[in-house]
Amino acid sequence: MNGRTLFKCPLPSSHVSDASSSTGAVATHRLYQVWRGRNKFLCGGRCIFGPDANSIVLSVSLIMTPTALFVAFVSFRLAELMGEPLGPFVPTTAMAVGAFDLIVLLLTSGRDPGIIPRNTRPPDPEDIQLDSMASPMARAPTSGALPPTRDVYVNGMMVKVKYCHTCMLYRPPRCSHCSVCNNCVDRFDHHCPWVGQCIGKRNYRFFFMFISSTMFLCLYVFVFSWVNLILITRQYGYSLGGAVVESPVSGFLIVYTFVTSWFVGGLTAFHSYLSCTNQTTYENFRYRYEGKSNPYNRGVARNLVEIFLSPIPASKNDFRQKVVVDPNALLYGPPSMAYSYSFGKFSSSKKSFNTQGSLSFDMAKPSFDLGAGGYTAKRTSIGSSDFGDIYGTSSGMEGMTAHQQPRHSIFGGGGVNGSKKVANDTESVATTDLDTVEYGGAAGRPHGRETEAV
Repeated sequence: MNGRTLFKCPLPSSHVSDASSSTGAVATHRLYQVWRGRNKFLCGGRCIFGPDANSIVLSVSLIMTPTALFVAFVSFRLAELMGEPLGPFVPTTAMAVGAFDLIVLLLTSGRDPGIIPRNTRPPDPEDIQLDSMASPMARAPTSGALPPTRDVYVNGMMVKVKYCHTCMLYRPPRCSHCSVCNNCVDRFDHHCPWVGQCIGKRNYRFFFMFISSTMFLCLYVFVFSWVNLILITRQYGYSLGGAVVESPVSGFLIVYTFVTSWFVGGLTAFHSYLSCTNQTTYENFRYRYEGKSNPYNRGVARNLVEIFLSPIPASKNDFRQKVVVDPNALLYGPPSMAYSYSFGKFSSSKKSFNTQGSLSFDMAKPSFDLGAGGYTAKRTSIGSSDFGDIYGTSSGMEGMTAHQQPRHSIFGGGGVNGSKKVANDTESVATTDLDTVEYGGAAGRPHGRETEAV
Protein backbone atom coordinates (compact mmCIF):
# COMPACT_ATOMS: atom_id res chain seq x y z
CA MET A 1 0.00 0.00 0.00
CA ASN A 2 2.90 2.38 0.64
CA GLY A 3 3.54 4.71 -2.27
CA ARG A 4 0.10 4.06 -3.78
CA THR A 5 -2.89 6.35 -3.38
CA LEU A 6 -6.53 5.46 -3.23
CA PHE A 7 -7.66 8.31 -5.49
CA LYS A 8 -6.20 9.68 -8.66
CA CYS A 9 -7.08 13.11 -10.07
CA PRO A 10 -5.04 14.09 -13.17
CA LEU A 11 -4.48 17.72 -14.04
CA PRO A 12 -6.98 19.01 -16.61
CA SER A 13 -5.15 19.13 -19.93
CA SER A 14 -7.23 22.10 -21.11
CA HIS A 15 -5.74 24.33 -18.42
CA VAL A 16 -2.06 23.51 -18.77
CA SER A 17 0.43 23.15 -21.57
CA ASP A 18 3.01 20.92 -19.90
CA ALA A 19 1.90 18.92 -16.88
CA SER A 20 5.39 17.56 -16.28
CA SER A 21 6.89 20.97 -15.53
CA SER A 22 8.00 21.25 -11.94
CA THR A 23 7.73 25.04 -11.90
CA GLY A 24 4.06 25.12 -12.83
CA ALA A 25 2.63 24.82 -16.33
CA VAL A 26 0.99 27.75 -18.04
CA ALA A 27 -1.43 28.12 -20.93
CA THR A 28 -1.67 31.04 -23.33
CA HIS A 29 -4.99 32.65 -24.23
CA ARG A 30 -6.20 35.82 -25.87
CA LEU A 31 -7.27 38.58 -23.53
CA TYR A 32 -10.87 38.50 -24.78
CA GLN A 33 -11.08 34.79 -23.86
CA VAL A 34 -10.41 35.54 -20.18
CA TRP A 35 -12.01 39.00 -20.06
CA ARG A 36 -13.56 39.71 -16.67
CA GLY A 37 -16.37 41.89 -18.00
CA ARG A 38 -19.67 40.57 -19.28
CA ASN A 39 -19.00 41.54 -22.89
CA LYS A 40 -19.43 39.34 -25.92
CA PHE A 41 -16.75 39.15 -28.60
CA LEU A 42 -16.87 38.32 -32.29
CA CYS A 43 -14.25 37.91 -35.01
CA GLY A 44 -11.57 36.74 -32.60
CA GLY A 45 -11.90 39.70 -30.23
CA ARG A 46 -11.98 42.35 -32.95
CA CYS A 47 -15.62 43.24 -32.22
CA ILE A 48 -16.82 43.77 -28.65
CA PHE A 49 -20.50 43.90 -27.73
CA GLY A 50 -22.43 44.23 -24.53
CA PRO A 51 -24.07 41.29 -22.75
CA ASP A 52 -27.45 42.27 -24.26
CA ALA A 53 -26.18 42.36 -27.83
CA ASN A 54 -29.17 40.31 -29.00
CA SER A 55 -31.25 43.47 -28.85
CA ILE A 56 -29.43 44.67 -31.99
CA VAL A 57 -31.55 42.23 -34.00
CA LEU A 58 -34.70 43.88 -32.70
CA SER A 59 -33.38 47.39 -33.45
CA VAL A 60 -32.38 46.42 -36.99
CA SER A 61 -35.77 44.85 -37.66
CA LEU A 62 -37.62 47.91 -36.34
CA ILE A 63 -35.64 50.15 -38.70
CA MET A 64 -35.07 48.04 -41.79
CA THR A 65 -38.58 46.53 -42.06
CA PRO A 66 -40.45 49.83 -42.61
CA THR A 67 -37.60 51.05 -44.81
CA ALA A 68 -37.88 47.98 -47.03
CA LEU A 69 -41.65 48.36 -47.22
CA PHE A 70 -41.30 52.01 -48.23
CA VAL A 71 -38.72 51.28 -50.91
CA ALA A 72 -40.56 48.28 -52.35
CA PHE A 73 -44.21 49.45 -52.28
CA VAL A 74 -44.16 53.26 -52.10
CA SER A 75 -40.97 54.89 -53.39
CA PHE A 76 -40.92 53.50 -56.95
CA ARG A 77 -44.59 54.23 -57.52
CA LEU A 78 -44.07 57.70 -56.07
CA ALA A 79 -41.11 58.21 -58.39
CA GLU A 80 -43.40 57.53 -61.37
CA LEU A 81 -46.02 59.95 -60.09
CA MET A 82 -43.44 62.69 -59.40
CA GLY A 83 -41.56 62.21 -62.64
CA GLU A 84 -38.24 63.76 -63.54
CA PRO A 85 -35.98 65.07 -62.07
CA LEU A 86 -36.90 64.47 -58.39
CA GLY A 87 -38.66 61.14 -58.74
CA PRO A 88 -35.61 58.84 -59.00
CA PHE A 89 -34.06 60.35 -55.87
CA VAL A 90 -36.89 59.15 -53.62
CA PRO A 91 -35.92 55.43 -53.45
CA THR A 92 -32.21 56.20 -53.72
CA THR A 93 -32.24 58.53 -50.72
CA ALA A 94 -34.23 56.07 -48.62
CA MET A 95 -31.81 53.25 -49.35
CA ALA A 96 -28.75 55.43 -48.70
CA VAL A 97 -30.05 56.72 -45.35
CA GLY A 98 -31.08 53.20 -44.32
CA ALA A 99 -27.61 51.82 -45.13
CA PHE A 100 -25.93 54.68 -43.25
CA ASP A 101 -28.19 54.08 -40.26
CA LEU A 102 -27.22 50.41 -40.18
CA ILE A 103 -23.50 51.20 -40.43
CA VAL A 104 -23.46 53.68 -37.55
CA LEU A 105 -25.52 51.23 -35.47
CA LEU A 106 -22.83 48.58 -35.90
CA LEU A 107 -20.08 51.14 -35.21
CA THR A 108 -21.85 52.09 -31.99
CA SER A 109 -22.49 48.57 -30.80
CA GLY A 110 -19.40 46.66 -31.95
CA ARG A 111 -16.52 48.81 -30.69
CA ASP A 112 -14.82 49.51 -27.38
CA PRO A 113 -16.77 52.42 -25.84
CA GLY A 114 -13.76 53.51 -23.79
CA ILE A 115 -13.20 50.76 -21.21
CA ILE A 116 -10.63 51.59 -18.55
CA PRO A 117 -8.28 48.61 -17.96
CA ARG A 118 -8.51 47.05 -14.53
CA ASN A 119 -5.65 47.12 -12.10
CA THR A 120 -3.96 43.88 -11.16
CA ARG A 121 -4.05 44.82 -7.48
CA PRO A 122 -5.33 47.68 -5.33
CA PRO A 123 -3.09 50.76 -5.32
CA ASP A 124 -0.84 51.33 -2.34
CA PRO A 125 -2.29 54.00 -0.03
CA GLU A 126 1.11 55.68 0.24
CA ASP A 127 1.60 55.89 -3.50
CA ILE A 128 -1.83 57.15 -4.58
CA GLN A 129 -1.27 59.88 -7.12
CA LEU A 130 -3.49 60.91 -10.00
CA ASP A 131 -0.66 62.26 -12.13
CA SER A 132 -1.13 65.92 -13.02
CA MET A 133 -4.81 65.89 -12.03
CA ALA A 134 -4.09 65.35 -8.35
CA SER A 135 -5.38 68.09 -6.10
CA PRO A 136 -2.82 69.69 -3.78
CA MET A 137 -5.44 69.49 -1.04
CA ALA A 138 -5.74 65.71 -1.37
CA ARG A 139 -3.32 64.16 1.06
CA ALA A 140 -2.20 60.57 1.14
CA PRO A 141 -4.11 58.47 3.65
CA THR A 142 -2.35 57.79 6.91
CA SER A 143 -4.51 54.94 8.21
CA GLY A 144 -3.48 52.51 5.45
CA ALA A 145 -7.01 52.36 3.96
CA LEU A 146 -7.93 53.74 0.57
CA PRO A 147 -10.22 56.78 0.76
CA PRO A 148 -13.51 56.35 -1.13
CA THR A 149 -13.07 59.62 -3.04
CA ARG A 150 -10.28 61.97 -4.07
CA ASP A 151 -10.32 65.58 -5.22
CA VAL A 152 -8.96 66.56 -8.63
CA TYR A 153 -9.03 69.81 -10.58
CA VAL A 154 -10.75 70.05 -13.97
CA ASN A 155 -10.47 73.42 -15.73
CA GLY A 156 -9.76 75.07 -12.39
CA MET A 157 -12.75 73.46 -10.64
CA MET A 158 -12.56 70.76 -8.00
CA VAL A 159 -14.19 67.45 -8.93
CA LYS A 160 -14.42 64.33 -6.79
CA VAL A 161 -13.43 60.99 -8.29
CA LYS A 162 -14.47 57.69 -6.73
CA TYR A 163 -12.58 54.49 -6.09
CA CYS A 164 -13.92 51.44 -7.94
CA HIS A 165 -13.58 48.29 -5.86
CA THR A 166 -14.31 46.07 -8.84
CA CYS A 167 -11.65 47.53 -11.14
CA MET A 168 -9.33 48.47 -8.22
CA LEU A 169 -8.65 51.99 -9.45
CA TYR A 170 -9.66 55.60 -8.96
CA ARG A 171 -11.93 56.43 -11.85
CA PRO A 172 -10.83 59.29 -14.08
CA PRO A 173 -13.16 62.31 -14.26
CA ARG A 174 -16.41 61.56 -16.12
CA CYS A 175 -15.77 57.83 -15.80
CA SER A 176 -18.35 55.52 -14.25
CA HIS A 177 -18.75 51.78 -13.73
CA CYS A 178 -21.46 50.15 -15.86
CA SER A 179 -23.31 47.54 -13.83
CA VAL A 180 -24.53 45.81 -16.99
CA CYS A 181 -21.16 45.31 -18.68
CA ASN A 182 -19.15 45.30 -15.41
CA ASN A 183 -16.57 47.75 -16.78
CA CYS A 184 -15.43 51.27 -15.99
CA VAL A 185 -16.12 53.39 -19.09
CA ASP A 186 -14.48 56.73 -19.87
CA ARG A 187 -16.98 59.60 -20.32
CA PHE A 188 -19.78 57.19 -19.51
CA ASP A 189 -23.10 58.42 -20.89
CA HIS A 190 -25.46 55.47 -20.37
CA HIS A 191 -25.94 51.84 -21.30
CA CYS A 192 -28.28 51.72 -24.27
CA PRO A 193 -30.39 48.55 -24.49
CA TRP A 194 -31.31 49.29 -28.12
CA VAL A 195 -27.71 48.98 -29.28
CA GLY A 196 -26.66 46.52 -26.55
CA GLN A 197 -23.57 48.52 -25.59
CA CYS A 198 -22.31 51.21 -23.25
CA ILE A 199 -22.18 54.70 -24.72
CA GLY A 200 -18.88 56.33 -23.86
CA LYS A 201 -16.08 58.45 -25.18
CA ARG A 202 -15.18 56.27 -28.17
CA ASN A 203 -18.67 55.65 -29.59
CA TYR A 204 -20.81 58.60 -28.52
CA ARG A 205 -20.58 60.40 -31.87
CA PHE A 206 -21.67 57.24 -33.68
CA PHE A 207 -24.58 56.87 -31.27
CA PHE A 208 -25.66 60.45 -31.96
CA MET A 209 -25.42 59.85 -35.70
CA PHE A 210 -27.46 56.68 -35.27
CA ILE A 211 -30.38 58.34 -33.47
CA SER A 212 -30.29 61.45 -35.67
CA SER A 213 -30.25 59.42 -38.91
CA THR A 214 -33.06 57.24 -37.56
CA MET A 215 -35.09 60.36 -36.85
CA PHE A 216 -34.39 61.69 -40.36
CA LEU A 217 -35.42 58.36 -41.87
CA CYS A 218 -38.68 58.35 -39.90
CA LEU A 219 -39.52 61.88 -41.01
CA TYR A 220 -38.54 61.08 -44.60
CA VAL A 221 -40.81 58.04 -44.78
CA PHE A 222 -43.61 59.91 -43.00
CA VAL A 223 -43.54 62.89 -45.39
CA PHE A 224 -43.25 60.95 -48.64
CA SER A 225 -45.94 58.50 -47.61
CA TRP A 226 -48.24 61.50 -47.30
CA VAL A 227 -47.04 62.80 -50.66
CA ASN A 228 -47.84 59.44 -52.20
CA LEU A 229 -51.41 59.50 -50.85
CA ILE A 230 -51.95 63.09 -51.99
CA LEU A 231 -50.70 62.37 -55.52
CA ILE A 232 -52.95 59.30 -55.71
CA THR A 233 -56.01 61.43 -54.82
CA ARG A 234 -55.11 63.95 -57.50
CA GLN A 235 -54.18 61.40 -60.14
CA TYR A 236 -57.18 59.13 -59.79
CA GLY A 237 -59.70 61.40 -58.11
CA TYR A 238 -59.91 59.29 -54.95
CA SER A 239 -60.74 60.56 -51.53
CA LEU A 240 -58.16 60.23 -48.77
CA GLY A 241 -59.76 57.00 -47.59
CA GLY A 242 -59.75 55.67 -51.13
CA ALA A 243 -56.08 56.55 -51.47
CA VAL A 244 -55.29 54.59 -48.28
CA VAL A 245 -57.17 51.61 -49.74
CA GLU A 246 -55.20 52.00 -52.97
CA SER A 247 -51.87 52.17 -51.05
CA PRO A 248 -52.34 50.55 -47.61
CA VAL A 249 -48.59 50.42 -47.01
CA SER A 250 -48.49 54.21 -47.09
CA GLY A 251 -51.18 54.40 -44.42
CA PHE A 252 -49.36 51.90 -42.22
CA LEU A 253 -46.04 53.74 -42.57
CA ILE A 254 -47.65 57.07 -41.66
CA VAL A 255 -48.95 55.66 -38.38
CA TYR A 256 -45.72 53.74 -37.62
CA THR A 257 -43.34 56.61 -38.29
CA PHE A 258 -45.57 59.09 -36.45
CA VAL A 259 -45.30 57.04 -33.26
CA THR A 260 -41.57 56.30 -33.54
CA SER A 261 -40.69 59.88 -34.48
CA TRP A 262 -41.82 61.11 -31.07
CA PHE A 263 -39.49 58.72 -29.29
CA VAL A 264 -36.47 59.03 -31.58
CA GLY A 265 -37.00 62.77 -32.10
CA GLY A 266 -37.18 63.43 -28.36
CA LEU A 267 -34.01 61.39 -27.80
CA THR A 268 -32.20 63.31 -30.55
CA ALA A 269 -33.29 66.66 -29.15
CA PHE A 270 -32.16 65.68 -25.65
CA HIS A 271 -28.71 64.59 -26.82
CA SER A 272 -28.39 67.72 -28.94
CA TYR A 273 -28.86 69.74 -25.75
CA LEU A 274 -26.33 67.55 -23.92
CA SER A 275 -23.79 68.02 -26.72
CA CYS A 276 -24.19 71.79 -26.76
CA THR A 277 -23.64 71.96 -22.99
CA ASN A 278 -20.98 69.20 -22.91
CA GLN A 279 -22.86 66.94 -20.52
CA THR A 280 -23.53 63.25 -20.39
CA THR A 281 -26.82 61.58 -19.57
CA TYR A 282 -25.34 60.29 -16.33
CA GLU A 283 -24.13 63.76 -15.32
CA ASN A 284 -27.40 65.40 -16.26
CA PHE A 285 -29.44 63.11 -14.03
CA ARG A 286 -26.83 62.81 -11.27
CA TYR A 287 -25.32 66.27 -10.82
CA ARG A 288 -27.85 68.69 -12.32
CA TYR A 289 -25.43 71.24 -13.72
CA GLU A 290 -28.27 73.70 -14.31
CA GLY A 291 -28.01 74.81 -10.67
CA LYS A 292 -24.22 75.06 -10.66
CA SER A 293 -21.37 75.60 -13.07
CA ASN A 294 -20.35 72.78 -15.38
CA PRO A 295 -16.54 72.33 -15.34
CA TYR A 296 -16.61 70.77 -18.83
CA ASN A 297 -18.70 73.43 -20.59
CA ARG A 298 -16.45 75.48 -22.90
CA GLY A 299 -19.10 77.08 -25.06
CA VAL A 300 -21.35 75.62 -27.73
CA ALA A 301 -18.83 75.77 -30.58
CA ARG A 302 -15.95 74.26 -28.61
CA ASN A 303 -18.20 71.65 -27.09
CA LEU A 304 -19.39 70.46 -30.49
CA VAL A 305 -15.84 70.41 -31.84
CA GLU A 306 -14.64 68.42 -28.84
CA ILE A 307 -17.41 65.83 -29.08
CA PHE A 308 -17.80 65.37 -32.84
CA LEU A 309 -14.60 66.60 -34.52
CA SER A 310 -11.81 65.70 -32.12
CA PRO A 311 -9.80 62.54 -32.88
CA ILE A 312 -11.18 59.36 -31.36
CA PRO A 313 -8.66 58.08 -28.79
CA ALA A 314 -7.23 54.63 -29.30
CA SER A 315 -8.58 51.79 -27.21
CA LYS A 316 -6.75 51.16 -23.95
CA ASN A 317 -7.31 47.41 -24.34
CA ASP A 318 -5.79 45.02 -26.85
CA PHE A 319 -8.33 42.22 -26.68
CA ARG A 320 -6.28 40.03 -29.03
CA GLN A 321 -3.15 40.25 -26.97
CA LYS A 322 -1.91 36.96 -25.60
CA VAL A 323 -2.13 36.47 -21.86
CA VAL A 324 -0.69 33.74 -19.66
CA VAL A 325 -3.00 31.57 -17.60
CA ASP A 326 -1.49 30.21 -14.42
CA PRO A 327 -3.09 26.84 -13.55
CA ASN A 328 -1.74 27.03 -9.99
CA ALA A 329 -4.03 30.02 -9.43
CA LEU A 330 -7.12 28.18 -10.63
CA LEU A 331 -9.65 27.05 -8.05
CA TYR A 332 -12.09 24.60 -9.55
CA GLY A 333 -12.82 26.67 -12.60
CA PRO A 334 -12.21 27.34 -16.28
CA PRO A 335 -9.25 29.37 -17.55
CA SER A 336 -11.34 32.55 -17.32
CA MET A 337 -11.27 32.37 -13.52
CA ALA A 338 -7.59 33.07 -13.02
CA TYR A 339 -4.92 34.54 -15.22
CA SER A 340 -1.78 36.55 -15.18
CA TYR A 341 -1.30 38.87 -18.10
CA SER A 342 1.23 41.19 -19.67
CA PHE A 343 0.65 44.48 -21.48
CA GLY A 344 3.51 45.45 -23.74
CA LYS A 345 6.72 45.81 -21.76
CA PHE A 346 5.03 45.65 -18.39
CA SER A 347 3.89 42.35 -16.98
CA SER A 348 2.28 41.28 -13.78
CA SER A 349 4.02 38.70 -11.65
CA LYS A 350 1.40 35.98 -11.68
CA LYS A 351 -1.44 38.05 -10.30
CA SER A 352 -4.46 35.74 -10.17
CA PHE A 353 -8.06 36.78 -10.52
CA ASN A 354 -11.15 34.88 -9.58
CA THR A 355 -13.97 36.26 -11.69
CA GLN A 356 -16.75 33.88 -10.85
CA GLY A 357 -16.48 33.27 -7.14
CA SER A 358 -14.21 32.04 -4.41
CA LEU A 359 -14.47 28.61 -2.88
CA SER A 360 -13.73 28.31 0.80
CA PHE A 361 -12.90 24.69 1.39
CA ASP A 362 -14.52 23.30 4.50
CA MET A 363 -14.14 19.70 3.37
CA ALA A 364 -15.51 20.45 -0.12
CA LYS A 365 -18.36 22.76 0.90
CA PRO A 366 -18.48 25.56 -1.74
CA SER A 367 -19.39 29.08 -0.77
CA PHE A 368 -19.48 31.83 -3.40
CA ASP A 369 -18.52 35.39 -2.52
CA LEU A 370 -20.30 37.81 -4.86
CA GLY A 371 -19.30 41.44 -4.42
CA ALA A 372 -21.57 44.40 -5.11
CA GLY A 373 -21.43 45.60 -8.69
CA GLY A 374 -19.39 42.62 -9.84
CA TYR A 375 -17.60 39.53 -8.73
CA THR A 376 -14.94 39.87 -6.08
CA ALA A 377 -11.47 38.51 -6.48
CA LYS A 378 -10.33 36.14 -3.78
CA ARG A 379 -8.02 33.16 -3.45
CA THR A 380 -8.18 30.40 -0.88
CA SER A 381 -4.97 28.59 -0.04
CA ILE A 382 -4.94 25.29 1.81
CA GLY A 383 -2.02 24.16 3.85
CA SER A 384 -1.21 20.99 5.66
CA SER A 385 -2.40 22.57 8.92
CA ASP A 386 -5.98 22.39 7.65
CA PHE A 387 -5.71 18.63 7.80
CA GLY A 388 -4.41 18.50 11.33
CA ASP A 389 -7.44 16.54 12.44
CA ILE A 390 -6.72 13.83 9.89
CA TYR A 391 -3.09 13.54 10.90
CA GLY A 392 -4.09 13.62 14.56
CA THR A 393 -6.54 10.81 13.94
CA SER A 394 -3.88 8.70 12.33
CA SER A 395 -1.50 9.27 15.28
CA GLY A 396 -4.21 8.46 17.79
CA MET A 397 -5.11 5.32 15.86
CA GLU A 398 -1.52 4.16 15.98
CA GLY A 399 -1.27 4.66 19.75
CA MET A 400 -4.59 3.01 20.47
CA THR A 401 -3.75 -0.01 18.36
CA ALA A 402 -0.41 -0.38 20.13
CA HIS A 403 -2.19 -0.87 23.48
CA GLN A 404 -5.07 -3.02 22.21
CA GLN A 405 -3.60 -5.59 19.86
CA PRO A 406 -6.02 -8.02 18.29
CA ARG A 407 -5.49 -11.72 18.83
CA HIS A 408 -5.61 -12.45 15.10
CA SER A 409 -4.85 -10.11 12.19
CA ILE A 410 -6.11 -10.74 8.71
CA PHE A 411 -3.26 -8.59 7.37
CA GLY A 412 -0.65 -10.78 8.89
CA GLY A 413 2.13 -9.73 11.19
CA GLY A 414 1.89 -8.03 14.54
CA GLY A 415 -0.68 -5.49 15.57
CA VAL A 416 1.85 -2.68 15.64
CA ASN A 417 2.89 -3.25 12.05
CA GLY A 418 -0.76 -3.43 11.00
CA SER A 419 -1.51 -0.16 12.76
CA LYS A 420 1.43 1.50 11.04
CA LYS A 421 0.06 0.40 7.69
CA VAL A 422 -3.33 1.85 8.54
CA ALA A 423 -1.69 5.11 9.59
CA ASN A 424 0.34 5.27 6.39
CA ASP A 425 -2.76 4.62 4.30
CA THR A 426 -4.65 7.33 6.14
CA GLU A 427 -1.82 9.79 5.62
CA SER A 428 -1.71 8.86 1.94
CA VAL A 429 -5.43 9.54 1.57
CA ALA A 430 -5.06 12.92 3.29
CA THR A 431 -2.16 13.89 1.02
CA THR A 432 -4.10 12.85 -2.07
CA ASP A 433 -7.17 14.84 -0.95
CA LEU A 434 -4.94 17.88 -0.58
CA ASP A 435 -3.73 17.44 -4.17
CA THR A 436 -7.29 16.97 -5.32
CA VAL A 437 -8.35 20.27 -3.73
CA GLU A 438 -5.50 22.19 -5.30
CA TYR A 439 -5.89 20.83 -8.83
CA GLY A 440 -9.64 20.29 -9.07
CA GLY A 441 -11.79 20.73 -12.08
CA ALA A 442 -14.66 23.19 -12.68
CA ALA A 443 -16.32 24.98 -9.77
CA GLY A 444 -18.69 22.72 -7.93
CA ARG A 445 -17.86 19.80 -10.27
CA PRO A 446 -14.91 17.68 -9.14
CA HIS A 447 -13.20 15.33 -11.53
CA GLY A 448 -14.09 11.69 -11.59
CA ARG A 449 -11.91 9.61 -9.29
CA GLU A 450 -10.61 6.13 -9.98
CA THR A 451 -10.89 3.91 -6.91
CA GLU A 452 -8.44 1.12 -6.33
CA ALA A 453 -9.37 -1.89 -4.26
CA VAL A 454 -7.49 -2.18 -1.01
